[in-house]
Amino acid sequence: MDQAWHDILSTLRDSVHAGAAPSLISMSIAMGIALAAVVVPQIWKILRVVVTLVHELGHAAVGVITGRKFAGFTVEPDMSGATATKGPNRGPGLIFTTLAGYPMPALMGALLFWLGSTGRARPALLGIAVVIVLVLFRARSAYTLVILLVVLVTDVALWWWGEAEIIGATVLGLGFFLLTGAWRQFFNVVLHGDSSQDPGALAARTRVPTFVWNLVIGLLLVLATDWTVHSFLWAYT
Repeated sequence: MDQAWHDILSTLRDSVHAGAAPSLISMSIAMGIALAAVVVPQIWKILRVVVTLVHELGHAAVGVITGRKFAGFTVEPDMSGATATKGPNRGPGLIFTTLAGYPMPALMGALLFWLGSTGRARPALLGIAVVIVLVLFRARSAYTLVILLVVLVTDVALWWWGEAEIIGATVLGLGFFLLTGAWRQFFNVVLHGDSSQDPGALAARTRVPTFVWNLVIGLLLVLATDWTVHSFLWAYT
């Protein structure tokens, strides 16, 4: 038991220190797998729920930051989801909360790519685990709970047993998957979205046209992409 605690504390100490970035070969493989997961329909159909999860937690996080109460959330395998926050029925808090969903996977993807490319992948995994634990009891469906537990177990196992190179490439690849998945999700909403989607809901609440909100979301995705490109250039050139 003492040895187990020693190992846990040692791993925790290692998590706060930056290590080496994954090699260019590992990075290329990770990005290739991530891109395939987004563009190959059979893989995307399974893994797109991860993008939905970050989307819904984006609503929750910004809601809490703006003073709203996070009541619960669900994700579904068809890319749909819902987040319930309690607070005023109008005002900037509700607007920012609604706006946060579609940009959040891209912004988190850029952050994870940067962490992976700068040798900070292990603390990134620890942060993901903390977030999952905090929201675990806000799941409002069995499917949502299962997804959270799968993500948590996978994350902790990689954090505990993974080699530095594998951890770095995985976190970097996850970031690239979230970024490219956010673009796919965004284009789907622009081309096929209805008024019940976030841009339509924002238009109804603010009387600002839907296309303006699409432009705002698109701009945030561009900024996240630019951050990712600069992280790549800084680390590998």
